[in-house]
Formats: sequence, structure tokens, C-alpha cells
Amino acid sequence: MNIYAIADLHLSGTPPTKPMNIFGNHWQNHWEKIKTDWLIKVSEDDVVLLAGDISWGMRWEEAFVDLSEIMAMPGRKILVRGNHDYWWQTVSKMSKAVDGKLTFLQNSFVSAGDWAICGSRGWSCPGDKDFSEEDQPIYQRELSRLRLSLEAARLAGFSKIIVMLHYPPTDAKLRQTGFTELLDEFCVQVCVYGHLHGEAAKSGPAGMRNSAAFLLVACDASNFTLRRILTDTGRISALDGE
Repeated sequence: MNIYAIADLHLSGTPPTKPMNIFGNHWQNHWEKIKTDWLIKVSEDDVVLLAGDISWGMRWEEAFVDLSEIMAMPGRKILVRGNHDYWWQTVSKMSKAVDGKLTFLQNSFVSAGDWAICGSRGWSCPGDKDFSEEDQPIYQRELSRLRLSLEAARLAGFSKIIVMLHYPPTDAKLRQTGFTELLDEFCVQVCVYGHLHGEAAKSGPAGMRNSAAFLLVACDASNFTLRRILTDTGRISALDGE
């Protein structure tokens, strides 16, 4: 079993109603690029982590078209919500609608072999230049959701943990936040995240911080390919540039 990760697919139907090449020519036919790479790399026994901003759909019916595209791809797919995933509903309702073919992660964890996949959407952190009073309750709620996920994994006996967030858990200076405190408290080994694009991606946290390897998996930051996080031999490959 290999574990791969990618974020910010920003799908909008076929043909797309919101073509992403408005953000640059490198986005031209981006989903076709991702699918080609996905089909080459991923087997049915593998796991693919999708770290938010999956679909531009505002309603479930719109997003379901995009989710169906993902369901058709090989591997076990695990999703967290992104800031643009307005279609997101209760986990039970979504799981029933996709007949269990996708796993939606919120307030719990998912096992993948002897690893636990934990996560939440995350949010902007205090100290960010645009952080406001309105952000504080959302930030606290996302911290609570991540703690619930991590505690559930610990209670189940897992010590090997991968955390998937949509927002980065900190900034390029690796300043302490509530999210990094949780990563340290639970000795998380890998933290993948998305959300950052263009110039902002260059300032995203990367490399090791205490026990955790940080990796930006926004699709445009990896040339529209999946990043391998864990090999089938159990080796963490998050920092190997695979």
C-alpha cells in the first residue's frame, strides 16, 4: 500500500464551467494531467488523500459530478473540506450518497494499515496578516476538530499518524500555532496541506519541524501530479521529491 496526496483539484464539471487556466496557462487541462499521473501511479490497494478544494460546485448536485470523476479513479480516496467546498454536508449524508466509495474525514480518523489518517480543514492562524476577530471562532473550532481526530486515533492505539489539512498549519517561519502544538502533542510524523498557490506556495512551510515532515500538495505546486507520502515498504517518502 502506497499513500499519495494532492489538493486543490478545483473541478467544475466536464467540460469545466470554471476553467482554471484563467489563473495561468499551466492550468490548461489540469484534470487530464492529474488523471494521467493518477492512473500511472495508483493501484486499487493504494490510498489517495485529497486535502480540500475539490469542487467549485455550490450545491451537492453540482459537486457530485466532480466527485463521480474521483470515484472512477483507482485507490481508496479520503477527503477533507477546503475553504471553497461549499457543497460539503454531513459525513453521513455524503457517505450514503456516494455509496461509501469516498471517505469524508471530519472529527474522526481513518486507518490505513498501521497508520492513522487524521485531519480537518484548518484555518488562518493568529498572526497571519489577514486574521481578524471573525476568524477566531472558526480557528478554535478547527482546532477542536483536529484534536477529536487525533484523540480518536490515539484511543484506537495508533502511534503512526499522518495529518491532512487544507490550510497550512503554520507559516514559512514555522511559528507556533494551535495546529503545530497538536502535531507536537500527538507526535505526528507527516502533515500535508494545500491552499497555497503561485507566489504564496513558495512561502509554505516545508521540511521537518520536530517530529513532523511538512509538505504542500496543492496540485499546481507539484506540476499536477500526486505526491507519494508513504511507500508500500512503509518508508516515509514525503521529503524525497517523489
